[in-house]
Amino acid sequence: MNVLLSNIKPGNTVTVVDLLESSLKPKLMEMGLIAGKKLKVLFKAPFGDPIAIDLGGYVLSLRLDEAGLINVNEVKD
Repeated sequence: MNVLLSNIKPGNTVTVVDLLESSLKPKLMEMGLIAGKKLKVLFKAPFGDPIAIDLGGYVLSLRLDEAGLINVNEVKD
C-alpha cells in the first residue's frame, strides 16, 4: 500500500514508489529520490517539520510539503 513519506514515523524504512508531479520533482530525483530507492526516516523536528532521512548513507532534510510529494511502501522486517 502506497503512503506519502510525510506520514511515515521515525525509525521506519521505506522504498520509494514514485514522485508526484511538481516543479520540485527533478530536484528531488537529483538528490537520489528515485523509484526503488530504500530510505529510513531518522527523526522529525519537534513540530514535525522538517524530517531527516537516511538516503544511501547520507542524511537529507526535507520539509513536509516536499516529503508529501513522495509515494513510498513500508519495508517489512
